[in-house]
Amino acid sequence: MRNILFAASECVPFLKTGGLADVVGTLPKMFDKNEFDVRVIMPSYTCIPEKFRNEFRYITHFYMDMGTLNFRPHVGIMEYEYDGITFYFVDNEDYFKNAEPYGDTLYDIEKFIFFSKAVLAIMPVIDFRPDIIHCHDWQAGMIPVFLKTIYKDNPFYFGTKTIMTIHNLKFQGIWDVKTFKAFTGLPEYIFTPDKLEFKKDSNMLKGGLVYADYITTVSETYANEIQTPAYGEGLDGLLRAKHMQLRGILNGIDYDEYNPETDKEIFAQYSYKNAISKKSENKLKLQEELGLPQDKSKFMIGIISRLTDQKGIDLVNWVIERIADPYTQLVIIGTGEQRYENTFKYFQWKYPERISANIMFSNNRAHKLYAAADAMLVPSRFEPCGLTQLMALRYGTVPIVRETGGLKDTVQPYNKYENTGTGFSFKNYNAEEMLNIINYAKSVYFDEKKTWNEIVKRGMQTDFSWRSSAEQYAGMYRWLMG
Repeated sequence: MRNILFAASECVPFLKTGGLADVVGTLPKMFDKNEFDVRVIMPSYTCIPEKFRNEFRYITHFYMDMGTLNFRPHVGIMEYEYDGITFYFVDNEDYFKNAEPYGDTLYDIEKFIFFSKAVLAIMPVIDFRPDIIHCHDWQAGMIPVFLKTIYKDNPFYFGTKTIMTIHNLKFQGIWDVKTFKAFTGLPEYIFTPDKLEFKKDSNMLKGGLVYADYITTVSETYANEIQTPAYGEGLDGLLRAKHMQLRGILNGIDYDEYNPETDKEIFAQYSYKNAISKKSENKLKLQEELGLPQDKSKFMIGIISRLTDQKGIDLVNWVIERIADPYTQLVIIGTGEQRYENTFKYFQWKYPERISANIMFSNNRAHKLYAAADAMLVPSRFEPCGLTQLMALRYGTVPIVRETGGLKDTVQPYNKYENTGTGFSFKNYNAEEMLNIINYAKSVYFDEKKTWNEIVKRGMQTDFSWRSSAEQYAGMYRWLMG
């Protein structure tokens, strides 16, 4: 049996702020249980819903050194089994008594240094010796560092390898060296430019990348992009140096949760065989719920996104009145920067029959929009993988995306000469170019209905479940373990 430990700051169904949680919650279930024993460890936040917390089983607790700080924090170990996977929760209310999982940067850095060290301290206590510790994003970045320094002579970890997965390179866990030394207790030689030092400060993600045995990210295109200055966030040189230990493996989505044939959240269930008529039914019902004119001939574009520049919302803002013409309805679901929230509210007030601004996140309404919309707009500045376009394809909603990261790897642009493709895409980060491709999609929708319906069906028949990704991870685990 090969023992794999996933270490991460969030995980569905316990806590989710982004796609990281979907990966950590779904991927472990996809491995052959006769070959892999995959377990997950995360913080025991007090904001995890009570229905789960009340079921956690206390195992034990101990006290652990925390760098040169003059206290020994409590490390509690809680256990819970869910969907056949064993989850461990690191309990410490000084660090994890939070209404939200993330907050003040300095506090986050301290608590995730504690978390990283606690993960390694806990495994011998519960007698689970991982062959591989799979670390996700900067919050788990110190695990490879501690393993190769403080724990390097610990016989329990002889042969244990680490993988560092980058879900979004923009977030790295950076603070000054003096503070890092106090929190970690690591020696001076660790804080040099070839290790943790980063522009005179210290960088948790960089430490993980330097010390990990292998690095993955969540799409092949993103793996290439982050080796360039434009996308490398200051770490492109390191990633180029480690390119032989770097690969991209696409995320998937949970095909049980996102299944239009069985989805209880949507108005009318359907498969690719009857998608065209049933999507119209979903559209009419959603239009009614949102207070939009009920007209199935309208071209409905959805945006389900954080309202930030990274997600390309500035492009949408630039041309919104030309997107939402008299033949089009634009439905936005999401929260983010106040200026964008206010902009969408203003345009909903100005064009109530064309624009619906849902400044919230509602899982129910998101599912309804996937089922109702004709197209889903994802114009990201950068996108490591992206899940929105995968969910859209699953529901027969045609993605309109910018060619970056996972968007480029998962959406095949429509080619009218070969009659191929599952969506529409544009290359440059430019509002006019985006508007041109939206208008091209509209022309196909209105003037070439048969072609549009074929694009819908091709999209629904693509497979972006976790099965393929899990096979690639399993192969990597076997290779790393020799």
